Amino acid sequence: MNVYPESVDGVIARAGALLRAVGAREPAGASTTDVAKDAGLARPTAHRLLVAMADEGLVDRDLKTGRWSLGPELYLLGASAANRYDIVDQARDIVAHLVRESGESAFLSARRGDETVCVYDQQGSFPLRSHVLHVGIRFPLGVASAGLAILSHLPDRDIDDYFSRVDPEEQWGEAHSEGVIRDRIASTRRSGYAVNPALLVEGSWGMGAAVFDRTGQPAWALSMTGVETRFKPARRRELGALLLEQAHQLSLRLQ
Repeated sequence: MNVYPESVDGVIARAGALLRAVGAREPAGASTTDVAKDAGLARPTAHRLLVAMADEGLVDRDLKTGRWSLGPELYLLGASAANRYDIVDQARDIVAHLVRESGESAFLSARRGDETVCVYDQQGSFPLRSHVLHVGIRFPLGVASAGLAILSHLPDRDIDDYFSRVDPEEQWGEAHSEGVIRDRIASTRRSGYAVNPALLVEGSWGMGAAVFDRTGQPAWALSMTGVETRFKPARRRELGALLLEQAHQLSLRLQ
């Protein structure tokens, strides 16, 4: 169970964890027990906060099933925030180009604090596909190829701070220990693009390249996934060059 400080900051952290837990179970909704477990909170604490957030419209509860879902106020707030953070419209043709040129599925992910969230995808034409990514899925930075690409382009001090807060190995195993991720960061910095060699799902490879905002920060990433047989060394170099080219185009567009 997560430990949050008893302060205003702690309350906000708990509320944020609950909102993410509810969002992860959309559109089916989630029971109080499920949300509490996912957020790492005691059930009574989760219930108290959910009721308070429901009063503000941040979550909604089905009176018949008792299941929680995201509330209408979040939609209104999200619509306002989209003007600043939503780049899907600018990226659609670029993601389509990746799919068309490679035959693999392509994705746009956004950095949200210490995680990446997949915000847009297009499926490839190749009949065998990887199904690791989908819109809404979250990973800690450094775990999937999109998050590894973003983490690799952060300053060393920010990377150190990240590992002081987050331990990906705890959930994702030895292949995502700090030392192993740092080795992949070094490799990503050399090539410019990130590679995930079937570390999440056996036989499913991913590659990613960072997209930079107008301040030069890695705020998004383009990525592609596919079956292992399609990611041999020579083709990885081709796909890496394609990703870097399109990530550069999108970064320029966002300036």
